Amino acid sequence: EIIAEGRVRVNGEVTTEMGVKVQPTDRVEVDGKPITPAGLVYILLNKPTDTITTADDEKGRQTVLDLVDLEGGEGDALFPVGRLDRNTTGALLLTTDGDLAHRLMHPRYGANKLYLVTTAQPITATQVEQLRDGVDLEDGPAKADQAGYVDDDRHKVALALHEGRNRQVRRMLEALGHEVIALERVGYAGLDLKGLRRGRWRRLKSHEVNMLRRSVKLKSIVF
Repeated sequence: EIIAEGRVRVNGEVTTEMGVKVQPTDRVEVDGKPITPAGLVYILLNKPTDTITTADDEKGRQTVLDLVDLEGGEGDALFPVGRLDRNTTGALLLTTDGDLAHRLMHPRYGANKLYLVTTAQPITATQVEQLRDGVDLEDGPAKADQAGYVDDDRHKVALALHEGRNRQVRRMLEALGHEVIALERVGYAGLDLKGLRRGRWRRLKSHEVNMLRRSVKLKSIVF
C-alpha cells in the first residue's frame, strides 16, 4: 500500500512498481525518511498459553512478540513463522528472514513438526492407527507421519506431521471424538525446546540457522 501510494523513493525517484530489487548501495526513503535493512534475526520461543501468534493484536491481547525483548530496532521486522493456536504451547520460530520463513511454511518443503497431545478420554490403539492412516476432515484427509503413545499413557499421543493446516492436530483428534485438553509443539524443523522454559526464548546458533536454510534449499550464511 505504501508503494502504491507513491510514498517510496529509490535513489531520489518515486517508484510505484511492486517487486523492485534494490542494492545495499541504493538509498531508499519512505515519506522522505531513509530506511536501512534490518539485520537477520532468528529466535526460538517456547510459547505459553493465552498468547496470540501475531505481530500485534487489535484487542490488546498478549502476542508472541510481547515476550521477545530485543534492544534497539533489532526486533522491528521480526515476525512469527506460521501460527500456533492461542492455547497451544511450544516451539515457535520468529525471524526477519523472509525467504526462510516463506519456504518453511510452503507445503513443498514440509517442515517437520512434532506435537504432544493430551486428551480427556483414553485414545484406543485403533485410533492411533487411524491417525497414521488418515482422518477425514472438512478440507480433505489428514494423516500423521508418525503417531504413538507417550510413556504408555493412553491419554497422551505424540504426532509427527509435515503439513501445517489450520488447527490440524486438534481437528484430527476431534474427528475421532476426542477433546484435546493440552497441545504442545515440542519440535519444529529440527529444533527442540531442550533447556528452554515456557515463555522464554533464545537466539538460534549459527549451525541451527544454516541447518534450517539448507533444509529448504537456501544457501548457508557466513556468520
